[in-house]
Amino acid sequence: MSRIGKKPITLADKVAIEQNGQEITVKGPKGELSMVINSPNVKIEIVDGVIAVVRASEDKTTKALHGLYRATLANLINGVLNGYQKDLELQGVGFRVQLKGDKLEFALGFSHPVVITAPEGIQFKTEGTNKISVMGIDKHLVGQIAANLRKLRSPDPYKGKGVRYVGEFIRKKQGKSVKK
Repeated sequence: MSRIGKKPITLADKVAIEQNGQEITVKGPKGELSMVINSPNVKIEIVDGVIAVVRASEDKTTKALHGLYRATLANLINGVLNGYQKDLELQGVGFRVQLKGDKLEFALGFSHPVVITAPEGIQFKTEGTNKISVMGIDKHLVGQIAANLRKLRSPDPYKGKGVRYVGEFIRKKQGKSVKK
């Protein structure tokens, strides 16, 4: 049996969950999220503030979806209760970022500034000129936006310059060696 799928999820007092057929809606203090369960072999049971994900068959696909739906549902509940945040930092001479309303304006060594607009449900926060925080209630969306920002200028393997996650270690290459 799936180790993740068999763990029950306890609901906090501030979180309300509604099940309408295959669609599940989670409401909390930070907002509202929903998901659809596309497998007829996976069911959600809500009893006294405890959510259990139950599967009807033992085939490989259902076993995989069992853990996936449980983890996704736990992420939805945590998102509407606490939210998610990814922190990035810029390293390199002249690399900086400015927050202008809901837009980030990057100077990353290109001939033009790179402007990124925050999609719905995402907030940006900057610290100084080289730290960015991406915040929101949807874990997938926060991670995807953070990855897209990192992709603007991936860390250079020779000097380490670029956009990276806070605490990310970049293995540096040695570079050319001069023969004598």
